[in-house]
This record gives sequence, C-alpha cells and structure tokens, in this order.
Amino acid sequence: MAAGTEHRQYLRVKETQMSLSEEQYGSQAGEDFEGQLREAQQQLEVLQHQREQLEQQKCEMDELNRRKEDFLSGQIEITERLSTSVTSIDRELFELRQELEDLEQTRQSFAAHLTRIEKVEPEGWQRDALDGELNRALAMLDQAEEEFESAVAHFSGGRAGSAFGSSASGPRTRSSDGFRANLKAGFAYNLPLLLLGITALLIMLYR
Repeated sequence: MAAGTEHRQYLRVKETQMSLSEEQYGSQAGEDFEGQLREAQQQLEVLQHQREQLEQQKCEMDELNRRKEDFLSGQIEITERLSTSVTSIDRELFELRQELEDLEQTRQSFAAHLTRIEKVEPEGWQRDALDGELNRALAMLDQAEEEFESAVAHFSGGRAGSAFGSSASGPRTRSSDGFRANLKAGFAYNLPLLLLGITALLIMLYR
C-alpha cells in the first residue's frame, strides 16, 4: 500500500516537472521568436532606410544630370551667339577704323584746299598777270571740287555720308553760274577800278 502511494507521488512529481519544463521551453521559445521578430523588423527598417537613401541619391543624380544637360545645351547656344557676334564686331570695327582713316585723310585734304582757296585775293592780281592767275585759281577750284565729289561718292554709302551735306546724295555738275562764273564776274566788276588805280599811280610816279 505504501509502495503504491509513493509511486503515485512520484508520478505527480514527474508530471509537475514535465509541466514546468514545457512551460519553461514554451516561454523560452516565445522569447526567442519575439527576439527574432524584433531583429527582423530592425533589419527591415534598416533596409527601408537604405532604400530611401538610394532613391534620394538617384533623384539627386537625375537632377545633376538634368542641370548638366542644361549647361551643355546653353554652352553650345551662347558659344555660337558669342562667336558670331565677335566676328561681326571685328568686321564692324575694321570697317569703322578704315572709314575713320579715310575721313582723316579727306579732312586733311579738304583743309589744305580750303587754306589755299581762302588765300586767293583777286583784287591783288596785276593786270598783265590776270589771265595766268585766273587760270591757276580756276584749276585750283577744279581740283578741290573733283576731290570733294570723289569723297562724296566714296562715303555716300557709309555712316559719314551726312558729313558732306546735301552733296552726299551723289555727284553734281557745276554749272556756268557756279563759283567759276561768280569769280569771273567779280574780276569784270573790279577791273575798271584796278585800271584806274594803276593809271593814277603811274601819273604820280612820273611827276
């Protein structure tokens, strides 16, 4: 009887131990699963963060490539425009310098003609030299007018065409009523006075 009682107690103890072992195993297994779940979740978060970083880097790279394409396109466009403008400006400057040189030479020539013409004083010509002086004076006018008309024709299509007044519209032909006719008329008008003065001077000298 005592042996049966002890056997039942032993079985109860064994069952209790087995129950405790199962509970401990179940608790330990649950803790391991939760730990693995947390670890997997952390890894997932890390992967998600890495994915976001990669997407951000891709967006940044796409933006850099777009800006690079904008630069290359703008570089080609502005290079062509600047190159064309530089060539045009160089050509314009060359033509301006050439025109300025021509203008300076023309001015010097005109100033020389003006000085010579202004020094002509028909009233001081001697009667016996009147024909020669008149021929030289008229030749001087012809030369000055020829150079003037040549300059007008040269500059008529340029910026300096307006510097020659109404004559810049084209060469003109000087009529007989022009400067030459006025000069001859002046001689004819003043000739009697000149002869009278010379006669009076001779009379005074021979007295």
